Order: sequence, then C-alpha cells, then structure tokens
Amino acid sequence: MTVGEMLAIFAAGVGAGAINTVVGSGTLITFPVLLATGLPPVTATVSNALGLIPGSISGAIGYREELRGQGRRIMKLSVGALIGGLTGATLLLTLPASAFETIVPVLVALALVLIVLQPWISAKLRHRTRKGGADGGFLLFAGLTLASVYGGYFAAAQGIIYVALMGMLLNESMQRLTAIKNVLVAVVNGVAAIFFLVAAEFDWTAVVLLAVSSAIGGQIGARAGRRLSPAILRTLIVVVGAVAIAQLVLH
Repeated sequence: MTVGEMLAIFAAGVGAGAINTVVGSGTLITFPVLLATGLPPVTATVSNALGLIPGSISGAIGYREELRGQGRRIMKLSVGALIGGLTGATLLLTLPASAFETIVPVLVALALVLIVLQPWISAKLRHRTRKGGADGGFLLFAGLTLASVYGGYFAAAQGIIYVALMGMLLNESMQRLTAIKNVLVAVVNGVAAIFFLVAAEFDWTAVVLLAVSSAIGGQIGARAGRRLSPAILRTLIVVVGAVAIAQLVLH
C-alpha cells in the first residue's frame, strides 16, 4: 500500500466516522476507497467493519448525555443487534457477493420514506408504543434485529434504517434516537469483528488507519450533530441516504 493510498484511507475514515455518528452511511465513503487500493470486495468489507468500530464507540461516547435514562432500552435492543450482527457476518462469508445488491437500495429508500413521514407515523402509532412499552415492544425488537442482519453483512446506511424504525415506535427526539443508533451500530460492528477476526481475511494496515481516523471523525460528528435541530437532522439523513442509494444503484 502506497503512502497516497494510506492517506486516502485515513481521510475517508475521518469522514466516515463523522457521518456515521450523525447519520450513517459512512461505509459508502470508505468501502470504495478500500476497493481502489486493490483489496478484494470481501476483504475490504471485513477490514472496513473492523476499522470503523472505534468510530462507532467514539460517536456513542460523544452522545453520552442523550443516552442518559435509556440503559434498559438499549440493553434489550442490543441483544437483537448482537444476534442480527452475528447472523449477517456469517452470511457475508457464505453467500455470493451479489446476494444483497438488489435489496439494499430498496431498504435504504424505504428507510428514507419512513424518516420523512416519521412525525405523522409516530402520531398515529403512539398508542401502540404505549402498549408495547418504552422500548417499542416486539415490533421494534424484531425490526432492529433484521436490520442488524443487514448491518453485519454490509453496514451501508444501517444507521438510517435504525433511526427510521425507532422514529416510528419510540416517542423520543431525533438526537436521542441518534444516540441509541450509535450504540447499536457499535454492537453490530463489534460482534461482526469478533467473528471476522477468527474466520475471515482482512488487511491490518487498512484496519489500523480506519480505527484511528474514524475515532477522530466520531468526535467531530458528535460535536456537530448534537447542535442540529430535528428538522435539519432529518433533512441531512434524507440527503445522505439519497446519495447512498444513487451510489449503490450506479455501482
């Protein structure tokens, strides 16, 4: 790997760490860069998942104020994230690389529609949320578990899907939902990483570069994202998600 390629990976990691913390879809920045350095797709995916873990943790720490009072909810949802992440990581190493190419843009598009309609949907479903409890009930648990399967497989825009699902079923602000999202992403990436360490090939240079740079980006993203209003944050999610869809379709 050349010095120029290392610098490109580092810069991509900072950007991905920041965007993942606020919105999600940072993988769509780092993954193409890793491919451009000559890494095979699966090796790039695995290296990317390992390298972005510190960024997810850094982002979650940056949102620690918004996490207060949500410990019990996060513990329950993290179980689903763990199960889904491990399942997705297993699928990555067993299914053909083209298996999710069609469904991924559809999932992201659906998530964006849900983000836009979230205030209206939340009002309609608020009585169901009360029945299901403060954690969103089984519907949210099942939805986030399935989203985590996708996250363990590829991870692009998984944060957008998380926020869309939680926005429908939890009566919380966008900032507090973003805080939960960061924890769940860290759980998925973490469990997938443990699996990858013993069962997959990865590039240590890329992993270390992404680990350092994404941690820096996570702090940058947390500081910037916590200042955004709900409307601006929702708009940013939609814009980034639309770019993600375009990149996935064109790729």
